[in-house]
Amino acid sequence: MDDLRELPKANLHLHLTGGMRQATLEELAAVHGLTVPPPLPMGEAQVWEAFQERYDARRAVVRTAEIIHRIITESIEDNLADGCTWLEIQLDPTSYAPLLGGYEPVVEVALDAMTGKPCGLIIASSWAQPGDHATMLARLAVRYTKVVGFGLSNDERRGRVDDFVEACRIATDAGLMSVPHGGFYEGAWHVRACVDRLSAKRIGHGITAMRDKETLGHLAEHQVALEVCPTSYPPFGVASYESLPIREVLAAGVPVALASDDPLLFGANVTAQYAIARTAIGLSDKELAAIARHSITASAADGDIKAKTLAAIESWCARIP
Repeated sequence: MDDLRELPKANLHLHLTGGMRQATLEELAAVHGLTVPPPLPMGEAQVWEAFQERYDARRAVVRTAEIIHRIITESIEDNLADGCTWLEIQLDPTSYAPLLGGYEPVVEVALDAMTGKPCGLIIASSWAQPGDHATMLARLAVRYTKVVGFGLSNDERRGRVDDFVEACRIATDAGLMSVPHGGFYEGAWHVRACVDRLSAKRIGHGITAMRDKETLGHLAEHQVALEVCPTSYPPFGVASYESLPIREVLAAGVPVALASDDPLLFGANVTAQYAIARTAIGLSDKELAAIARHSITASAADGDIKAKTLAAIESWCARIP
């Protein structure tokens, strides 16, 4: 897997809590006297509630601005070591705002941890929250020039696309990317709705769209990238590694970016996702290089980072036998 670590790439789908190091979790849990349930058992189908219980238990150790700063700093270090030239971290400040005295301190400590680093912040609401809550977070997000996107996380079955139109309009009018989760449980219609109603430039997951020709054509026409996180799917029984038709998605002209989602819960960093794509899905190294290119071109990285990364990918490709 060392050669895949050397493949320059961007990680575009990483949640704050899910990016925490296991050692940091154990340290903080001990400090607070908390018992944290084990990660999801791989290969066994789970209900969403089981995942949320584990996620909430891990989030419970995040109690101060210093801890948020530490998690982000360590996440950046880990992704740089994993061959990433750019990282985007998704943060829903809702749970942390009461602890830090408001939404602004949460966003500002996150941005402080990213200062001078090849990293962008995505402010996210939840599909489970009302539309007006998302609108409030979108208005917060556009106040900060270093925020690069606005997302919608959690189980998409818990919200209605139309309830989030205003929030995404506020974000995109200000130049932020709309990057909602979609098509994890809901069908391909949900992915199309996120593109058409929410002006999505990337879709978190979008796996139900992968076998729908009409939706793939729509994504290709608008060059909307899918953020695919292979280790996130078997625990919920929504897709096995082998069933992910990534080659067909690429052939349809749809950009694909492999990402890590929640490595703390699923046990795999972004390079491991590339290794799975190579060994379990059967993608060639040239196809993996194409995915790495998509990850950086679909990102919010500045032009210099994009140009240098694309050149470095070509250098990696030159070593392919």
